[in-house]
Amino acid sequence: MSDVKTLSDRIDLLEARLTFQDVTIETLNETITAQWAKIDALTRQVASLSERLREAEAHTPGSTNEPPPHY
Repeated sequence: MSDVKTLSDRIDLLEARLTFQDVTIETLNETITAQWAKIDALTRQVASLSERLREAEAHTPGSTNEPPPHY
């Protein structure tokens, strides 16, 4: 009878660990998914700002390498 009790206790412990691991994996998956969404949004924002900067530099009169007029 002791062997059955020990085996039952081990199975219960394994089931508890499995449940904990399932919850942990799901939580990590949700966190990673949220991070990827944020990374994707930030990547699009950086690309948009880079494009706006290129457009602004293209419409700037004169060369940016010219020395100031007082030289």
